[in-house]
Amino acid sequence: MPRVSVGYRRGGAAPVPWSTEGDTPGRMSEDPRKRSISGGAGAGGGGGGAGGAADPEPPGSQCGEGNDTGEGSGVALKKQIGLVSACGIIVGNIIGSGIFVSPKGVLENASSVGVALIVWVSTGVITAIGALCYAELGVTIPKSGGDYSYVKDIFGGLAGFLRLWIAVLVIYPSNQAVIALTFSNYILQPLFSSCLPPESGLRLLAAVCLLFLTWVNCYSVRWATCVQDVFTAGKLLALGLIIIMGGVQICKGHYHWLEPVHAFETFRDYDVGLIALSFLQGSFAYGGWNFLNYVTEELVDPNKNLPRAIFISIPVVTFVYVFANVAYITAMSPQELLASNAVAVTFGDKLLGHMSWIMPISVALSTFGGVNGSLFTSSRLFFAGAREGHLPRLLAMIHVTRCTPIPALVFTVATSLLMLCTSDIYTLINYVGFINYLFYGITVAGQIVLRIKQPDMYRPIKVSLVWPVIYLLFWAFLLAFSLYSEPLVCGIGLAIMMTGIPVYFFGVYWENKPQCFDTIIGKITLLCQKLCSVVYPDMVGGEPDTPCSAK
Repeated sequence: MPRVSVGYRRGGAAPVPWSTEGDTPGRMSEDPRKRSISGGAGAGGGGGGAGGAADPEPPGSQCGEGNDTGEGSGVALKKQIGLVSACGIIVGNIIGSGIFVSPKGVLENASSVGVALIVWVSTGVITAIGALCYAELGVTIPKSGGDYSYVKDIFGGLAGFLRLWIAVLVIYPSNQAVIALTFSNYILQPLFSSCLPPESGLRLLAAVCLLFLTWVNCYSVRWATCVQDVFTAGKLLALGLIIIMGGVQICKGHYHWLEPVHAFETFRDYDVGLIALSFLQGSFAYGGWNFLNYVTEELVDPNKNLPRAIFISIPVVTFVYVFANVAYITAMSPQELLASNAVAVTFGDKLLGHMSWIMPISVALSTFGGVNGSLFTSSRLFFAGAREGHLPRLLAMIHVTRCTPIPALVFTVATSLLMLCTSDIYTLINYVGFINYLFYGITVAGQIVLRIKQPDMYRPIKVSLVWPVIYLLFWAFLLAFSLYSEPLVCGIGLAIMMTGIPVYFFGVYWENKPQCFDTIIGKITLLCQKLCSVVYPDMVGGEPDTPCSAK
């Protein structure tokens, strides 16, 4: 079908103003708000097509596949993410600074060490079930964008746009800003041992961190994945050291709080509401488990590597979380752990002596890798949204030789830098955390809806519907508890999300915009294309626009 883009494509097409027509191939309707899975979801730049009910076989050739040199393909996102890098994306995005700094939220509300460990294991299992459901969706609808793409294709354009809107407006910019601030805090802390680092210094170093990692991601996908792999390995080594030291402590007989008679000794009375809150805290600690689905089109052999990465990464993270907490409790009493502002640092001070500097450095390295992983995946979400007509088309363009989504990355870092300028980042995160979790459940519910509406659709992976039902029961319990315990916070989060409705109708639904508006958008887009050397990716078969080297 005809492709509509902004500015020039490689080959000399005339500039066309921003339009709501979609560019994704496949048998979809042309209007993005009317697209649904019923006609067969297009796979975008590298994913083939998820066939409809009549598809007895897997989709055919995929755009952007081939060797790393990009021979024989047009300008498109390249499949350069192997199994190791895929695991690095999941593990690196889940394990941030929390397990080093403040794993006490679960313990504080669980009221005993034993219940806290049960919560860590249980939330790990629930996370694995959710990831299993996302694995089926990821290979059934093989498009980058993760839950945004799935919600849009199953429930329609408005639902997908609201997921994208809250992510663009608050979730990813604020999370990246907070992680970068944590990085700068632990880097500057040794230089200000007698006082707190200046706020301006923290924000400046956080901005430098964001800008540097954005440059790395703009320059090369391989460089970005290498950074992710190295820093993920570094944080796992640091946590491995903590776990080994915990094992040594147990061998020395320091396991008082792990004995059953003491493990369930309460430091406050058990309360159903508090235990539910501990499960909520544990679920948030595993946040990031779905990030690999944002880059499906850049995965090598996603039908195999997406589920494999999930099956490897989630158990690894669960193991690390559980045994890191076991290690902490061998060196500290529950009261000491709850009183510490940086648990891993306190742990290091107690057991590492002169080598205690390893812990703050480990936290800094962990957060540095976390910023990189978040930039890498969130930029693909914005790229996918622009490609579907839900964001300006410029954000769906990639560099002509490096095949990186430079406009989406620049937009991502710009919004994160704006968040650094506000003093209410943490408040915003609290407001929208509920919405983020809401869409996890909506996405998994979409898996059941899709099974009912299109039972014969080609699915490389097909899990039992028992698993999404189990996940949704757990999700509904936590969601209901959140509404009951924090109605104002949840209400404000919903209100922030609903501000996207008028934006959707103005920017997407309203097609016949004034000519002057289209002209201005077209000129701005063309100027940015020339400045960034970007073109719209080759999305369909046929002659390539230009070979794209894999830098």
